[in-house]
Amino acid sequence: MNHGAPGTALSSPGNPGRKRILALALALLSLLALPAAARDGLGFTCDPTQIDSVEAGMEAYLQALHIAPALILRQMERDLGRLTYTLATPPGDTDTLSLHRRPEFRIGRETVSLPTRGGKSRQVVTVSKKEILLALMQHGRLTEFAGSACNLEALKEHIGLRQNIVAWAENLNWIWPNGGPARWNKRYWDKGTPLPHVPVAAALQNAFDQQGKYSLGCYTTTKLAIAQGIVQYFERSTAPPGRAALVRERLLADGDPLVNIEPPRLWRFEPDLDPADADQPGKLVRQIDGVAAGNFVPGDWAYLLNTDPRSRENTGYEGSNTLYLGRNRFVDYFNDNRHGYSYREKLDEVYQWRNGVFSRARDFRKIRRLSAQDYERLGKLPSEGGLLLDQRAVPYFFGYEALP
Repeated sequence: MNHGAPGTALSSPGNPGRKRILALALALLSLLALPAAARDGLGFTCDPTQIDSVEAGMEAYLQALHIAPALILRQMERDLGRLTYTLATPPGDTDTLSLHRRPEFRIGRETVSLPTRGGKSRQVVTVSKKEILLALMQHGRLTEFAGSACNLEALKEHIGLRQNIVAWAENLNWIWPNGGPARWNKRYWDKGTPLPHVPVAAALQNAFDQQGKYSLGCYTTTKLAIAQGIVQYFERSTAPPGRAALVRERLLADGDPLVNIEPPRLWRFEPDLDPADADQPGKLVRQIDGVAAGNFVPGDWAYLLNTDPRSRENTGYEGSNTLYLGRNRFVDYFNDNRHGYSYREKLDEVYQWRNGVFSRARDFRKIRRLSAQDYERLGKLPSEGGLLLDQRAVPYFFGYEALP
């Protein structure tokens, strides 16, 4: 027997079994040294005794929305009380903008009824619940229903809220102030605050019923759309009555319902953000960070930063607040672009401000045509030469979690 250096026997031709064992051991050690793969998609975490009922409910919901089992990957970790659903797309596929064009998903649209003046209603064609759920399950972010929110009703309500926000953001015709002062209907509002005798729901409703009486920037219109979508959802849904009261109380907690709908840290990139406000929660939405490029769920509030130091000094052109409507469409608050922008059109709109294009009709000669490579770059983080921040503001799980 060879008594040479330690390990010689393991590598000798006469010990193929040991050689295989060593190779396997080294492979296992290398796997243990790697960080655990980050979860993404749609997750549930709760008591292990509850997770089976969540799974059964989710399977029924997928079937009701005609989402075929072959399109979904399910990972059950019963001992941890954890269940995760992702689309059966490659892990690097984080794009939700093209889901409606992929034939296997068969995504359509839905019609919802929204209230109007005089107790009447109007029908609006908008994003489907199916598309919202598919986008939540795509790679690129994790949406987790944990603790008391670990049930199917919380998920269904969250999807309903997102759909309602989108429905209210369809077909808008507010007036762009173009650097001038904001204008509100004085019968309902005093510079962005409802008059003392006007219920907040009535003030919000008027901003949609009589849009011609309002001249507002995209920051305020985004907050109006989110507030209206959430308030009206609970005013008209079958959710427990306390849910609508909870939303009203949060909006009116400081007497100024449109202030701090979002957490102030959403603006942490602004030099004038007061550090004392950094940890203050939003009234209606939370902030999530680290969202992958091209990943939007209908109802998301996203922000495109104007990185040009000269044009961003113009009031209203610091960046663009936007809502994702689904089907590769972003909100058009002022009907400048047929009630919606594609992702490329939205990137192009913000980019062209540096070229002095503030009106496409008036300034068309200043437009610089962008290439496919330009659009790919602009969809990245500002630190990488792009415009899109990796943050999104999304609704809370009202009634299913302890709100901050």
